[in-house]
Amino acid sequence: MKTDKIVAAVIVALGLAAGGWFMSKGLADLRTGDRYVSVKGSAEKVVDADLVVWPLAHTVSGNDLGEVQRGLEANTAAIRDFFKTAGFGDDEIVVAPARLEDRWAYAYGENKPPERYRYSTTVTLRTTKVAKAMEALRHSGDLLAKGVMLGGSGGEGESSGGPQFDYTRLNDIKPALIAEATANARKSAEQFAKDSGAHIGGIRTANQGVVDISNRDAGSPQVKKVRVVSTVEYFLRD
Repeated sequence: MKTDKIVAAVIVALGLAAGGWFMSKGLADLRTGDRYVSVKGSAEKVVDADLVVWPLAHTVSGNDLGEVQRGLEANTAAIRDFFKTAGFGDDEIVVAPARLEDRWAYAYGENKPPERYRYSTTVTLRTTKVAKAMEALRHSGDLLAKGVMLGGSGGEGESSGGPQFDYTRLNDIKPALIAEATANARKSAEQFAKDSGAHIGGIRTANQGVVDISNRDAGSPQVKKVRVVSTVEYFLRD
């Protein structure tokens, strides 16, 4: 029985030792797993816009409804001719439903405006011919010379403004930008690890972040800058 007690004590001692080793190993792994660095990496690419949306709102006012309607139709025709002369097709020109406003309907006395009717609409050019749109923009003063008063609210709440240039092929360049941004993030993480006397391990988490498309500068709205920012967390190891 004495021998059995000794054997049992040895087994218990070995179990405690093994348990302590595994516990210390687990705590070491836990401490190692808790060590990570979070870095950001970015990538940019300059691209040309491939879509132009150019709304031209115009309004005609007066007291004779017939004259106001004829004036709006004439202005609409002038804008359509302007776009067609510039090289755009009918399928690229959209005319919004006109909106008629009787300004005397809810005005009395001194608050009554001098002109009763206001008739407005918007002619919108939507095209992928960016170079032609830029050329037409340089000659838009021809419409004013023809007596077309641009501005104000057009049909269906649209408003006149300068052309809007967009880039629609983001999916074609996004994978390469994400890869470049992630690579730049890893370079930052490696430098941080080097400075702290550690090494980069695997990826803990990764977030693509925000993809931003903006004008390259105020004077070139037809040239876009696409920027991708990725956030990546890397484990650190000794």
